[in-house]
Amino acid sequence: MPLVPSHNSFPQRSARGFTLIELMLIVLIMGVLATVALPFYKGYQERVRVHQAVLDITAMSAAVNNYWIDNRGYPSSLSDVGLAGKLDPWGNPYVYYNIDANGKGGARKDHALNPLNTDFDIYSSGADGQSKPQITQKLSLDDVIRASNGGYIGLASAF
Repeated sequence: MPLVPSHNSFPQRSARGFTLIELMLIVLIMGVLATVALPFYKGYQERVRVHQAVLDITAMSAAVNNYWIDNRGYPSSLSDVGLAGKLDPWGNPYVYYNIDANGKGGARKDHALNPLNTDFDIYSSGADGQSKPQITQKLSLDDVIRASNGGYIGLASAF
């Protein structure tokens, strides 16, 4: 019988796994996707923190107003309404200022130096943890504020 080479006698490449070039291409694509997605995710996280601060300030304002209803005066501090040491989403304490008791000198102010509120201030110093009395100053733009006697609660930069 003549020897005829069978097609099984030729070496065949195993089709299990990826080549180095395929792996490098996958890593490159994942890197590009991560580079594009990371800023969007950080922006999303910051919006969530601002929203949480708005909710916190809204709840604290309600507690302070309830205190006024019961006592015909605003509390001297947040501890009077059981909110002592409450931290904002960035880990900084919320700031409360009683305008009735302490005067308008320490109240937050707009660009024309008019007080934002006539009753009390509650605000978060934002992501940088720093704040100035006038909300249009650079350090105050990321603050989450209560203004117009509770008619506005949000970022100082949007007021």
